[in-house]
Amino acid sequence: MTDRGRLRLLVFLAAALFLNTVAVRAGEFTIGYLQLKEDARYAKTRAWARYLTEPLGRPVSGARVAIDEVKFHGAAAGVTFALKRVKGKSVGHLVRRIGALQEKGVRFFVTDLPAAVLEEVAGETAGRDILLLNATARADRLRGAACASHVAHVIPSHRMMTDALAQFLAFKKWRDVLVLRGPAKEDREIGAAFAVSARRFGLSIVDTRDFVPGKDPRQRSQNNVVLLTGGVSHDAVFVADADGEFARAVPYGTVLARPVFGSAGMAAAAWHWAWERHGAPQLENRFRKRARREMRDYDWGAWVAVKAIAQAVQRTRSFGFETVREFLLGPELSLDAFKGAPSSFRGWNNQLRQPILLVTQNWVVARAPMQGFEHRLNHLDTLGPDEAESDCRF
Repeated sequence: MTDRGRLRLLVFLAAALFLNTVAVRAGEFTIGYLQLKEDARYAKTRAWARYLTEPLGRPVSGARVAIDEVKFHGAAAGVTFALKRVKGKSVGHLVRRIGALQEKGVRFFVTDLPAAVLEEVAGETAGRDILLLNATARADRLRGAACASHVAHVIPSHRMMTDALAQFLAFKKWRDVLVLRGPAKEDREIGAAFAVSARRFGLSIVDTRDFVPGKDPRQRSQNNVVLLTGGVSHDAVFVADADGEFARAVPYGTVLARPVFGSAGMAAAAWHWAWERHGAPQLENRFRKRARREMRDYDWGAWVAVKAIAQAVQRTRSFGFETVREFLLGPELSLDAFKGAPSSFRGWNNQLRQPILLVTQNWVVARAPMQGFEHRLNHLDTLGPDEAESDCRF
């Protein structure tokens, strides 16, 4: 056989191998979507109040927008993406639903679950060949002592949020901060996260004062903003109020004319409808068309979780669980989260590194990391626990 003949044969075999590979891998890739049937985070009264960073509805619409977007990309690789939404009444019910989907070949799940429920589900599914992508639970412990190797976190943690706010305060040189903290468990977690952030970025917490929601006159010293903010010099007020009911009364209610941060005034957010760069308005319009409301953090979390899975499938051209998982959680992932810097998952706790938006009700004031806050490897890792300080052990 001549050299030219050998070359033609090699080209033919390579083309045949490529077409066969695409044909074998062509098909439907189903992504599971898990939610708790009764979830207090989506109570109608909370959505009606439109708290600054709280959800306005179930985030499944974000996942569906992502499914629509990846159809065009998947077609080139012979892949059709589908979303299978399941609801569970309890942890046990959710685990059984996961098992049923796993038997049908589903390995990747977007989870819309409260932190305590996700922690239990993760414990019950440890050792299985699945990956849960947390779209809505911000609790730091899920990325720390309670971390699990088969859980990846798309939504930013409380610590990432408080680091972003602390960077802004340090940047503005508003270093003396009065903290108002609520009685709920999550309020305490937010307050603890901010205390760590304050130390990290050179802020001073001049006092921490516990508030009690409500108007009971017997607790006036703990539910009156004037009394809570008086008698101490400070540059800013940080409010740790996961529900947001008390926090919304703090701006303009303080004794001194001081900016308010945290759960009201200026908040840290994964997403905000007023973000005007990096394709954000187009995404916001697509979401509004489907959900008939503005996009919030949880919606963005569900959207980007589906996008991450789809990108891993497309880039690896594989349906194999280990192959897709390794790429998704590995250093080669470069995910466009529509916030500027490309996102990828941190190897030490499976948290998606990403910019954080600092927002008011109708404006994005800044984007963290702030100018001047740098990291030796990735500036996004100035937000949240760095590898050396993480207590996650897979």
